[in-house]
Amino acid sequence: MVEVRKDPYGDRVVVKRSNAGRTIGIVVVVLLAVVAVLFATGFWKADVSGGDMPEVSVKGGELPKVDVDSKEVVVGTKKTEVDVPTVGVKDNGEN
Repeated sequence: MVEVRKDPYGDRVVVKRSNAGRTIGIVVVVLLAVVAVLFATGFWKADVSGGDMPEVSVKGGELPKVDVDSKEVVVGTKKTEVDVPTVGVKDNGEN
């Protein structure tokens, strides 16, 4: 909510905004954090009683047959001579 009014001198407009939404959001986040800490530390427990896991039976089935053709990777080393160029600096006489 925004409240707009002129100040007593009449040359300025005063705008006052309400931060109710932000305040409510902060309160909700803090409450959720407190509840999470209470459950994590064991002060609160959720005892669920009754109900059963569903019965599931699986029959048959087999894995699919897969034919994979992969490339052969050959790794090795060999001796090789490499010519390394020499680099020099030529003085042109300037300081």
